Amino acid sequence: MYSSLKRRGFTLIELLVVIAIIAILIGLLLPAVQKVREAANRAKCTNNLKQLGVACHSYADLGNGLPSAMIAIGGNGVNNANQIDTYGPNWIVLMLPHFEQDNLYRQQEASITAWMSNVNTNHGWRNIRGTVIKTLQCPSDSRTTVLYNGGGGGWARGSYAANLGPTGRNANDGGSTNAGFGWSGRGPFWFTTRFPHNCMKVEGMQDGSSNTIMVGEVLSGFNANDSRGTWAAGHIGASSVGTYAVGDASRINDKAGGSDDISGCPNPSPAQQNLGCWTGCPDNNQATLRSQHTGGVNACMGDGSVRFIRDSVAPATLYQLGSASDGQPVTNDN
Repeated sequence: MYSSLKRRGFTLIELLVVIAIIAILIGLLLPAVQKVREAANRAKCTNNLKQLGVACHSYADLGNGLPSAMIAIGGNGVNNANQIDTYGPNWIVLMLPHFEQDNLYRQQEASITAWMSNVNTNHGWRNIRGTVIKTLQCPSDSRTTVLYNGGGGGWARGSYAANLGPTGRNANDGGSTNAGFGWSGRGPFWFTTRFPHNCMKVEGMQDGSSNTIMVGEVLSGFNANDSRGTWAAGHIGASSVGTYAVGDASRINDKAGGSDDISGCPNPSPAQQNLGCWTGCPDNNQATLRSQHTGGVNACMGDGSVRFIRDSVAPATLYQLGSASDGQPVTNDN
């Protein structure tokens, strides 16, 4: 009678079956959780770009054009973010009051205004370079906590870049053409070394503001010596993109070695999160749009709308989207 009332426990086989079932359920659940998280990150990134789009339009309306991608003194080293005395505020610093960063702007308003009135070496504006601004960071970028150590050090990261165009950089070279396509490659932004510091008006985007990338995504540098994704520095790769869609930077998220020409960057493999770079480049001369979203990047167009542009977009189409005045109809492959 006593032995018939003893409770029966799990056998080892039954326990292993239960563990296997739990493991399968977790394996099915994790991708779903990751997809939900990425969808939320992408939505937040889209909202950030929409705010920057509104800020760009606000600045352009008041200032008679988009802000300078970077106010530069000129001379040797102007394209190198590691230099100390060759460049001034960038488009984001100039636009701070237009996306609810008035207090930050006022901290160094005298220095910023001095640069706007006369190109000089008053670098007080750099004291705000370490401020983390969440509106400027895409939550999918996993390296935004790594500060950039060049140019005096302590530069906070950002995820958004002004579009200089496939061939544009300065006001005097933005209209140049590329031998591969033969089209004008000027973007809505460029560097300025003299007055005025305004760039293209929204209505000046001859191909149509809805067909022209105004601001797109970039990724934070792979380490502290890599200036990519530095919100207060205007250099290519830092908070601007340019000379892309051709050569070894022909596509979005191009992983090929040499696809970005950035001073001080490593040359990571394709497995290392959508980055590629020419390690021997002395300056910041080339960078394409990049993100850690699956399959492409978010981009704010000239009309303020945000579109998702896929990695698979053809180089010619990326060139057309990047140029404000190539005169070509945009092909429907993005």
